[in-house]
Amino acid sequence: MTTHPQGKYADFEGLREKAVALRRAGYSLRQIRDELKVFNNDILNQLVKGEPPPAWTKRPNAKDDLRAKARELRLQGWTYDQIEVELGCSRSSVSLWVRDLPRPARRPPSEQARLAARKRWEHQHAMRTEERAHAQATATQEIGSLTDRELFLMGVGLYWSEGAKAKGGSHRRVIFVNSDASMIRVFLAWLDLIGVERARWRFSVNIHESADVPAAESYWARQVGIEVHDLLKTSLKKHNPKTNRTNVGEGYHGCLRVAVLQSAGLHRQIEGWWNGIVLGSPPPSGKV
Repeated sequence: MTTHPQGKYADFEGLREKAVALRRAGYSLRQIRDELKVFNNDILNQLVKGEPPPAWTKRPNAKDDLRAKARELRLQGWTYDQIEVELGCSRSSVSLWVRDLPRPARRPPSEQARLAARKRWEHQHAMRTEERAHAQATATQEIGSLTDRELFLMGVGLYWSEGAKAKGGSHRRVIFVNSDASMIRVFLAWLDLIGVERARWRFSVNIHESADVPAAESYWARQVGIEVHDLLKTSLKKHNPKTNRTNVGEGYHGCLRVAVLQSAGLHRQIEGWWNGIVLGSPPPSGKV
């Protein structure tokens, strides 16, 4: 080997012995360079030639975990198609990661058909989801800000479809019950619009006794901007174990009941407003 002009690297074997020891102790190239005062990169690399770098010096690779999982699945007999679907990776990546591993046994045609159908369904599902989101966003922009008259008419229709109506000689009172927080917010905005004082608003929760009642009360209090202790007593519905209920899980909060005190007159007005909407609507075109 050609020595440094000052003879600094004449004892190459001695330096290599020290460099190898440092490498095996977990030193990086930079640390070895600083320790041995070897600032020639070519010589530094020769000193540690054949010694792998310590694991901590390797840059993390975001795909390392996926690669390891892909190899594990391949060893279990999974095909490229299955690994691609399971991990959401491209075919080229899967091929690169597992091409040195043995091929699994060929699957029966029925299994191949099921996998192909699953891939088609996932692709179509993703496209439908994107189309729905786009259509919803476009429709939202088409509405824009509501005028007072638009909100007024919508509130009348909302109450007449979802609110309590008088039957026979029963006491008339404005009561609106719904499980949809957005409908509750629109109804309250309507009450504000027609001048119903908030001091006359009363809220209570209706929910199955088997649900998480405190969580539901907290949820509805947040939705209408009040404290939980401002809610009236919660109405619990008896749970029938024979009923196959679908309104369960974390997303189930029961219903919120909005009652307006001293609202018999308002109820009569709503009836009149709805009749006005009906009479003011154009007749249907064509034969029914």
